Amino acid sequence: MLATQIRQKDGMFYFVSFKARDVLSRVRFTSRFYFEGETIEAEADRDDPIAKFIGSVEKSEKAFQRLLSRRKIRDIVNFYESAETQPAIPGTILLFSDEVLGFKPLGQFESVGNLQDPKSGFLIIDGQHRLAGLNFYGERNPSLLDQIDVPCLIFDGKTADFAAEMFVIINSTQTRINRSHLVDLLDRISRYDEKTRLAAMLVRKLYEESSSPLQYKINRLGGRSKQEKWILQAELFNEIKKLVDRHEKLFMKDLRGKPDRAFELIADYLKAVRSVTEKIWGSNDRYKFTTSVTLKAVIRVFGNLAERPGIIEQWQESPSPRIFEKLISGWSDLKDEFRNEGFYERFPAKGQVERVRVIEQRLLRDVR
Repeated sequence: MLATQIRQKDGMFYFVSFKARDVLSRVRFTSRFYFEGETIEAEADRDDPIAKFIGSVEKSEKAFQRLLSRRKIRDIVNFYESAETQPAIPGTILLFSDEVLGFKPLGQFESVGNLQDPKSGFLIIDGQHRLAGLNFYGERNPSLLDQIDVPCLIFDGKTADFAAEMFVIINSTQTRINRSHLVDLLDRISRYDEKTRLAAMLVRKLYEESSSPLQYKINRLGGRSKQEKWILQAELFNEIKKLVDRHEKLFMKDLRGKPDRAFELIADYLKAVRSVTEKIWGSNDRYKFTTSVTLKAVIRVFGNLAERPGIIEQWQESPSPRIFEKLISGWSDLKDEFRNEGFYERFPAKGQVERVRVIEQRLLRDVR
């Protein structure tokens, strides 16, 4: 394929103008897959061709793209069909291949030449919905595909995290993407500081590890799972990040290079909470203990416990939930206070931020 090679500082990428039919044959549509069984909005309507397309899209936990939206694809198709005099795709599509693609200059033109196709096709960094819409537009109007040129920028030979980083940068600055989706990728992005990446990794492990009391209970994508969710990933990330900032020495020095150990510490604390409050843990239809407002307060209490002399040292000598169970054993009597009925009267506040502080102070009263 004919390409223009573009150099910027130490980086290099390519510009290619594809015919619509050619770019659609070269790309792979992907979306992040959450192995607990996240479902997509389209599953409810298998007779819709767009729903069938979304359902067939390759899903991988290593992918970075969000789930495709039926409504957005349908709107884009409508735009293509009505865009008779103006360009259908005036902005560039960003594509990525982790292969190093061969480039052969043409004659005297050093920056213009033939670019090798990747063996496994291109991943889409930006423009997946536009190309999905183009796919359906082409099904309805196959003769018009050859009349549309699609401008593309191609990045090659970098790690997969480069594509994820580009996706995060683009969507965190231009698109109102679900913040929880961005948090899900932060531990893979080199431009963020170590504390941010550690906090993101801890949240990911709290979601996916079988030893986590919060496994599959963290809402990563905004309610597309059939399972009950207790807290938004972005909210939990904010609390864990504050915890890491508050105890920088513990997490970034004492446990430096041991992210699994940091996860075990937080998981053991949460196991202790689950054990002590077993009568109300997970019973959100009757109690508000494992809802976001209380879970955030629970994380903050851990920050207070970690400041007590000798607590962390005892856990490091003999890691288990037992040391925390002793400290919070008084929480076993909180059943009545966290009933759904009258909860907001028992914990009065002007808003959720203040209510988290009120609950934190109440929990601290029963800490030994």
